[in-house]
Amino acid sequence: MTTSRTPYYAPHGGHPPQTDLLTDRAVVTEAYTVIPRGVLRDIVTTVLPEWRDTRSWVLNRPVAGGAVTFSQTILEVAPGGGSEAPEPQSEVEGFLFLMEGEVEVVIVGEAHRLTPGGFAFVPAGEQWSLRSVGDDAARLHWIRKRHQPLEGHRPKPVVGQEQDIEPSPMPGTEGRWRTTRMLDPQDLAFDMHVNIVTFEPGASIPFAETHEMEHGLYVLEGKAVYRLNADWVEVQEGDYMSLRAFCPQACYAGGPGPFRYLLYKDVNRQVEL
Repeated sequence: MTTSRTPYYAPHGGHPPQTDLLTDRAVVTEAYTVIPRGVLRDIVTTVLPEWRDTRSWVLNRPVAGGAVTFSQTILEVAPGGGSEAPEPQSEVEGFLFLMEGEVEVVIVGEAHRLTPGGFAFVPAGEQWSLRSVGDDAARLHWIRKRHQPLEGHRPKPVVGQEQDIEPSPMPGTEGRWRTTRMLDPQDLAFDMHVNIVTFEPGASIPFAETHEMEHGLYVLEGKAVYRLNADWVEVQEGDYMSLRAFCPQACYAGGPGPFRYLLYKDVNRQVEL
């Protein structure tokens, strides 16, 4: 069995004491949203009707003025909990990334055991289920997107461990900025990418990326100063950023350890007019 070699920060809920100040880094603008880990408390969880013994933090959903084509949710599934029919919409595809615990995912009748760092892509319309099988609660990301079909290209399920994938270094960075690609970026069947981006301390995105993809970024480890539109925002592990199309972005990794985030973006489709 593959075991985790890398920490993944996951929320555990609870409530701050009454003596805490209200000031935090949460911000919502037309170009981006920042949800700091400190607001992922018990009071903002929701239960989903398709899931048992599960609570969730919805990090992103379609709203006017924001990222409008995908959702991203953290699920906390108690031992033995889960769902036999998680996805209520047949046209929606999903991507799972496990941060804590252990789960069994069954996709089209084939069972897969995921440990931290494990992931699964489930094509739209495919039958699947998930059950928490460890001694402790499982905590995982669930990214959902309405699939955009492309004639002659139908995606297949993908299951793996991010630790088993060789990261691709960005040119000219000596590997200090690298990307672990969990879905094949050259396969036109996929209309989404989900990657883990890693920066060593002091590494940076040295220009303001400005492009058509919407983004969901969840910080798995470390801290950085992130450029969002015209603002510089401090982020740390457990924080979430949602960027609408064409929102400029850049960052400096703060150290002392690596800065790593789970990245969603939509790709590989013509602009619909």
